[in-house]
Amino acid sequence: MTWLLDAVPPDYRAYEVLKRHPIALARMALHHVNAAVEAARAGYRSAAVDLKGHLPPHAVEAVLDVYREEGPRLVRLARAITVVEQALRGDMFTTTMRNFR
Repeated sequence: MTWLLDAVPPDYRAYEVLKRHPIALARMALHHVNAAVEAARAGYRSAAVDLKGHLPPHAVEAVLDVYREEGPRLVRLARAITVVEQALRGDMFTTTMRNFR
């Protein structure tokens, strides 16, 4: 539960319904993280143009590096939240060799 709360903005902790109903929290967390993935993709696509002339080239490249790290991290987080939500809903899982990569 705390892990899901860590995946959303801190203000979400104020809503009792999200604390009482982890499925609702997981659903909202997934929407939030998916939106962050899309925002990171858009930011990455436009950062070089948007920041050119405002930052030195090495700083622009550093910003792009942040997006290169954050994008995949957010995608992994979204996948993890999806699995948690499925488990909270009672979906059955079958272990396969692909789960061990």
